[in-house]
Amino acid sequence: MEFTKMQALGNDFMIINATNQVLNLSKEMISNLSNRNLGVGFDQLLLIEKSNNNNIDFFCRIFNADGNEVFQCGNGIRCCALFIYYNKLINKKMFSIATNKKRMICKILNNNNVIVDMGEPEFIPSNIPFLCSKINNYYSMYVNNQVIYFGVVSIGNPHCIIIVKDINDPNINVLGPIIEKKSIFPNYINVGFVQILQNNHIKLRVYERGVGETQACGSGACGAVAVGINQQLLCSKVKVDLIGGTLIINWKGMGSSLYMDGPAIRVYDGIIDI
Repeated sequence: MEFTKMQALGNDFMIINATNQVLNLSKEMISNLSNRNLGVGFDQLLLIEKSNNNNIDFFCRIFNADGNEVFQCGNGIRCCALFIYYNKLINKKMFSIATNKKRMICKILNNNNVIVDMGEPEFIPSNIPFLCSKINNYYSMYVNNQVIYFGVVSIGNPHCIIIVKDINDPNINVLGPIIEKKSIFPNYINVGFVQILQNNHIKLRVYERGVGETQACGSGACGAVAVGINQQLLCSKVKVDLIGGTLIINWKGMGSSLYMDGPAIRVYDGIIDI
């Protein structure tokens, strides 16, 4: 099986072109492939498939390192877009990619950056899903003998966003995995910790469900900015510094699409016997 290894801000992916073949990869097989010592090693596996919808150019299936399928990955979509363009699967620089949850418009820039229209963030609790009866900008929960205040949003996948004073606080390493599996989040949740430097500049660490802490999370950056804007802490254009690099997020608020701008890099092409 041919594949391509790509990364975006250190968030790495195994990408397979499934437009010309049918693949049935088991959960166990994906988990084995994700192993960084015995397999290819990746945060997510991305399958690019043909679309039967005239309004969608390509379909992308996303699997976490544990083999579970998820429905959004901002860094992964940028890598998919660059893969599609440089493998000449399409002859234009602007096209659409859809997951099971969302249709996104991608634009390839000359510096290998990709701008993605991520659609409008979702704050209705039942659509995230989040077990709460009404929308609020702030919620609270009790974790490890302390009250945690947070915001919740879906960017096609769910995010819990927590504002902290110091992004290097060692307590974050404890809180991330616990909050991910809290019962108020029926499908588990990605947990983002945000340090606000200025209203247009933040630092972010993300614990991704089924993966652990990653070098970067594109949808997490989108979620962090969307929650920060709703909480009136951030302006409409924000620089997001992650462990692996920087993204620019633009959002004008409710009723508008959110845009993510960042790089994607092809690491190598390979063939593996499965």
